Amino acid sequence: MRMTRHTAAVRFLLSVWIFFPGCDSNVTCRNDNGAPVDWYIIYKLPSEFGGGLEYLYMDDSTKRWRHSSKKISESGALANTLKPLLDFYVLKTEYFGYLLYNDQPPDQITASSSYGHSKGVVMLDKQTGVWLSHSTPKFPTYRNKNFWPNNGNVNAQTFLCVTYPYNSFRDIGVQLKYIHVYSFDHDIPKTFHEELRCVAQRRCYPKTEPWYSIVKLTSNAGREFYSFAKYTRFGDDLYSGLISEVVEKNLYVRTWGKKGRTELLPSNCSIPYYVYNVKDVKLSRKVSFSDTVDHSKWCVTPNGAMSCIADTNRMRSQISRGGGAICNNDPVVGMAFYALVQTPEPCPSAAQHTEL
Repeated sequence: MRMTRHTAAVRFLLSVWIFFPGCDSNVTCRNDNGAPVDWYIIYKLPSEFGGGLEYLYMDDSTKRWRHSSKKISESGALANTLKPLLDFYVLKTEYFGYLLYNDQPPDQITASSSYGHSKGVVMLDKQTGVWLSHSTPKFPTYRNKNFWPNNGNVNAQTFLCVTYPYNSFRDIGVQLKYIHVYSFDHDIPKTFHEELRCVAQRRCYPKTEPWYSIVKLTSNAGREFYSFAKYTRFGDDLYSGLISEVVEKNLYVRTWGKKGRTELLPSNCSIPYYVYNVKDVKLSRKVSFSDTVDHSKWCVTPNGAMSCIADTNRMRSQISRGGGAICNNDPVVGMAFYALVQTPEPCPSAAQHTEL
């Protein structure tokens, strides 16, 4: 399948830094110390490291991965970011809304495969909001201040938190419609964007082509992110069928690798821009782990020009499911991911080789 290439709307241009004045909203991404940040990325480590509660952290101020001194289940960035939601369960704060989606929801059976393979948290008030995209089944726990599920300890996971202005959540609602997320808990006021309310109530999905959507989202501090979303009828792999074609670069892709070989899609060098599975990542010269204990989903171009946090695995069964990725072209972030790549999987043909 091939798509019409969109040019200006989806080209990855240099970010334009525009400062948006601060406001009194409590709905924002927050770092390990509780201070507001525009965005952050967490890479939670598998259970062989600190029982599965340790994580690497990065935001604009760190300029690289830092090993957090916090536990992900307690008082770190996730707990600080989720505080408005946890408070709302008790206080029912006015003019606050939230949407929790997960194809493996807490205390429920797995969602139908007609829904996207996607997990995330949306929280907002009339000033700002947070889109927290992640890879952890059963997260967060259902209306419980102990938000971290025990099943989350075993494998590595990724989290991307971005703070957006209120008006951005109309476009975010559209992207979640294309992914066809499985909403398991929500409270979106009637005065908030209908696009979010429709997704929260599980009554929205695309009905006409194109079966994908790409939008630019500008964070509260002016950082540009690009949201890729595919509906089930797109009928192709997110990475080789959409992202690599649009950015016109090869991709190194890290996704869950524990399924059988017949289920996993191999590295692909039969397309104009190659897609390589990343089998092992390295944190240091002595510390690495394989994709069999890593449930994260991310990709990066050679030399880190662009990186994405995604929600879909490179599996045959997920070709026919919705999913998405949030990308940026910050070379600092990109190189932090590119430096993790230790063992790319060669393409099936011996004539093809990687660029490392």
